[in-house]
Amino acid sequence: AEPDRVVDEMFDLFADMGATDEQQDFPIIYAAARDGIAKLDMNDPDGDFSCIFEAIINQIPEPEGDAANPLQSQVFTLDYDNYVGKIGISRIFNGTVNKGDNIMLAKADGEMVKGKISKLIGFHGLNRMEIDQAEAGDIVAFAGMETVDVGDTVCDAQNPVALDPMHVEEPTLTVVFAVNDSPLAGKEGKHVTSNKLRERLEFEMNTNVAMKLEVVGEGKFKVSGRGELQITVLAENMRREDFEFSISRPEVIVKEIEGVKCEPFEHLVIDVPEDLSGGVIERLGKRKAEMKSMLPMGQGFQRIEFEIPARALIGFRGQFLTDTKGEGVMNHSFIEFRPYSGGVESRSYGALVSMVAGSTLAFSLFGIQNRGTLYIGVQTEVYEGMIVGEHSRDNDLVVNPIKGKAQSNVRSSGADEAIKLIPPRDMSLERALEWIEDDEILEITPKSIRIRKKFLTEAERKRHSRKSPK
Repeated sequence: AEPDRVVDEMFDLFADMGATDEQQDFPIIYAAARDGIAKLDMNDPDGDFSCIFEAIINQIPEPEGDAANPLQSQVFTLDYDNYVGKIGISRIFNGTVNKGDNIMLAKADGEMVKGKISKLIGFHGLNRMEIDQAEAGDIVAFAGMETVDVGDTVCDAQNPVALDPMHVEEPTLTVVFAVNDSPLAGKEGKHVTSNKLRERLEFEMNTNVAMKLEVVGEGKFKVSGRGELQITVLAENMRREDFEFSISRPEVIVKEIEGVKCEPFEHLVIDVPEDLSGGVIERLGKRKAEMKSMLPMGQGFQRIEFEIPARALIGFRGQFLTDTKGEGVMNHSFIEFRPYSGGVESRSYGALVSMVAGSTLAFSLFGIQNRGTLYIGVQTEVYEGMIVGEHSRDNDLVVNPIKGKAQSNVRSSGADEAIKLIPPRDMSLERALEWIEDDEILEITPKSIRIRKKFLTEAERKRHSRKSPK
């Protein structure tokens, strides 16, 4: 361990962020959680965590509020239990609450809903326990209100005084979750039916207020969220729970306001190295971004702010990290719906699409890798319509990744040459979701992430391309 170096780096970080002298005067505790030791000075003998708890008590202000005042408790997150239903987790700002109390729930729109605390739960470390009473400063969970949402205020029934509601940003993107119908469906997942998929998505909606669910067809569910990252977190969690399903390319939510087609716009803030900012600005310009400010941050970095259509941010994060060599940082937040801004730059490369089903062979992949970038390796199961890589040109190319070397009784000069394959590009869930186009979907299983065409055969794709509007 190098604690002195880490302390110096922390001071440098605070200085780079423009921290004041007061902010840089922070206490330092040297600790090793694995060994259960902590001390204020490296020369001190090893001690327990007492100094950490004392620092928390001494340095962090105690909660404001008065237990004698009328009850005010604001819900900041939700949980769900199959027996008691929706659970609100809240911080008590004022007053006292008891199990069985009649309360008033103040909604964000001003509506007042009468209710009763049927269950009161306290927290002790990572454990939960039922309690009978809590007061100002406590964080508690309560059951008994099925209409509770994040930002609601639990008030005194006789003297209801609501706190300022918390703002939850509305969804800007949608994807369609569907039952996996590929030729390899059901071979790797445990939960594969539409009923299981629907139950899991409905459970997520009970606790995740930033997402919405809509049934759009048999075995198809439209999920709306705040961005690609939120969607991929849900998909990854489901994947780890042994679900098997497919998801479509993200689409922005479009509204018609006073007869005008409108789309969501985002406030984008990026921190980039000064020598790389030009390329990033140029790329964002092609995506209809409007620069609002550019400020130096010191240490060779700039902070640039833009207003950009949410649609233009689809697929941008991965490209941004590549352009900034992993040093860039980006954050964005919803502004408002504005008139539709027209077409934006999308993927400039086509796909390498398998024409057959089978197991891939090195001989065939060696010939295909000259046409683009492979996403799969040797001995990978593929099927017709599955995408095996990215074409170096802007059109799709149908390939045969399972073709073996022809047998011959004539020895060629290159018969003994070893085949050298370029390692395939690792496509994470987030990266794959950014990459796909409207005619492609992701097949997600506990073991694999596959990219495929919506229509698997080449004949189907040609027929639907003729029907689609130009």
